[in-house]
Amino acid sequence: MPADDSVDELDSFMYQTVGHQIIVSYAECMGLPLFRRRIQGSTRHQTLNYKTTPGDEVEDMFILLNEVKKQIPSITAVSSGAIASDYQRLRVESVCSRLGLVSLAYLWKQDQSLLLQEMITNGILAITVKVAAIGLDPAKHLGKEIAFLTAHLHKLKELYGINVCGEGGEYETLTLDCPLFINARIVLDEFQTVLHSPGSIASVGVIHPLAFHLENKDTAISLSENDKTSDSSQEKKGSVFVVQGDFPQRSEATCQSNSETTNLVEVRDDRICISKTKKDNIFSICCWLQDSCKTSAGSHEDLAVVLKHIESQLAGYGFGWEHVLYIHLYIADMNEFAAVNETYVRFITQEKCPFGVPSRSTIELPLLQVSLGRAYIEVLVANDNSKKVLHVQSISSWAPSCIGPYSQATLHKEILHMAGQLGLDPPTMRLCHGGPSAELEQALVNSEAVANVFNCSISTSAIVFTIYCSAHTPLPERFKIQEKQDSFLKQARLLHLDKGGKCNILDPIFLYLLAPDLPKRASVEVKPILFVPEDEETAVTSVHNPSSFTVANRWGFQHAQWHDSCIQKCVVSGKICAIILSITENIVVKICSESLGVNDEDMDHQNSVSKGHMERVLRFCVFLLDKVIVENGFSWEDTMNLRTYFPTASGIPLETLSLAFKNAMDELAEMDQRVQVGKEPIFHIVPVLAAGSSAASMNNIITCELFAHKF
Repeated sequence: MPADDSVDELDSFMYQTVGHQIIVSYAECMGLPLFRRRIQGSTRHQTLNYKTTPGDEVEDMFILLNEVKKQIPSITAVSSGAIASDYQRLRVESVCSRLGLVSLAYLWKQDQSLLLQEMITNGILAITVKVAAIGLDPAKHLGKEIAFLTAHLHKLKELYGINVCGEGGEYETLTLDCPLFINARIVLDEFQTVLHSPGSIASVGVIHPLAFHLENKDTAISLSENDKTSDSSQEKKGSVFVVQGDFPQRSEATCQSNSETTNLVEVRDDRICISKTKKDNIFSICCWLQDSCKTSAGSHEDLAVVLKHIESQLAGYGFGWEHVLYIHLYIADMNEFAAVNETYVRFITQEKCPFGVPSRSTIELPLLQVSLGRAYIEVLVANDNSKKVLHVQSISSWAPSCIGPYSQATLHKEILHMAGQLGLDPPTMRLCHGGPSAELEQALVNSEAVANVFNCSISTSAIVFTIYCSAHTPLPERFKIQEKQDSFLKQARLLHLDKGGKCNILDPIFLYLLAPDLPKRASVEVKPILFVPEDEETAVTSVHNPSSFTVANRWGFQHAQWHDSCIQKCVVSGKICAIILSITENIVVKICSESLGVNDEDMDHQNSVSKGHMERVLRFCVFLLDKVIVENGFSWEDTMNLRTYFPTASGIPLETLSLAFKNAMDELAEMDQRVQVGKEPIFHIVPVLAAGSSAASMNNIITCELFAHKF
């Protein structure tokens, strides 16, 4: 409430105060304690992402809620009515984060027309206490019930595009009765209309209450009779607390957490491994700890060492965590997720990422089987701060919340990097019922909700879908996952076109990976990457006919028709080239039979890889990747990331695979001066249980995923 009782409205970006004189009655109406504070601060930190600022009005909320926590320790969450305002939602989330509270915003992103009707239907009696929009006349529309104004508000929406719930400041309301008012309703007897800008196109007027009384749900009780109520009536009242106190000093928690990150186990440099792509303006770094199972106390300890090393690497390039767009967090044991997350949040904090925290995907992988340690990290880094981050920490009906320093999505240079989505029911944050295919559908619904915030759809703008399946998912259920994925995207495209959406639709590529476990013991996790053009006029088209430029034959490989069966690609001309290269056992046989000059049937299918053919296979991978890249007008210098997945059951030693791939890249660089290699390999080796281009046939021996981007 305002510091001065006579003031109706503060010049505040954060709070509505018109009608504050009546709010004191809410305690009695609801039978709940009411905590209030006189606003001492002002709007000092006006940028979207709030940073703790002494003297800002947000700090009044911090003091108020901090006192609530002290008085009622069982309080764990804060519910706010944010519908569309990021400014207000982010500030509530900031305060909740500092106090260890959960932010609840169940109205977030809901359709305002439907929401308005739902509030009326559910018995919320609210009147306008401020109007400030064209078509809203203080003389006609102040003090009127929302139910009475609904038709007029929808008419103004059609004429001028106003927000029917007043989210653009068109009007403010005061609730006089609702289902939560179990004891009494409020009756406003008399008010004065105060005009701020009379005569303008959109006159601004507010209500100043002069007299009101409470009407008991059984009998009417005026305010003047409050002191005469019986003891039984007194028990029905809620207490009112006015919270005093000065603004707190800046918390020392950040300093403490920074010092904690320095108390790490010493690790020899030769056990810390790095791979890095060579693109200058955006690149990926991968880091892991070799043979850590001999000395490590757990995944959290490995992660601390790896994150510290990546932090050091970033600093060496003049970067920090604020430049990171995306983080792939691979761990050896999902049972250690809580401890891992505690370590993660010590390094990647909102204070270190003023432009928004990175998006993240977390997967359990068979790391220990190939001596990759207990924690394996890949970060995508950009050399600028032009990213746009969507980070909603509030629990809502919109999409799953991200409570902590990881965001739902990051948009950078027309590429939308989406966090891994589970089949979580947003309001409850629990996995939905119905099995793996139901989880996949919910994960896709969640992904679509995130995409819609960026004015795009996963059904039309997706470049690549990576779908992680848990090893706990039976094979028949994987068939259903594939079917559900196809049917969902098909229906979403039709719906998009029915709504008059663009008819140019990208043809995405798919990669299915089998993992030992996923967060929350989920059956499936979906990770889409989307193309979101800055210019709405830009046609979003896939390139189906490559350029006439062809590459030279390498290592004796000559183009054959069956090569095309190994490749999935999604190309946006001059901007994006995404490739998934799948090498199955049958393809291995073809590659090696060509080099040896023998027939397919003469090859030992079961032992073809183990007979020294891995170098030949990886040369073929590099040859085919190079061919697709060059023919579509890209180069290796455009590569943002390059991952090589291999199933641990294949028995291929990691060292053999890594060395063979490195040798192939070195040989390519010798043959083609345009290809440059450095000390660190440009590819990231990722062990999985299985991989494939469909959920039903994850039987690849080698899978390469390459993403090239020009901007």
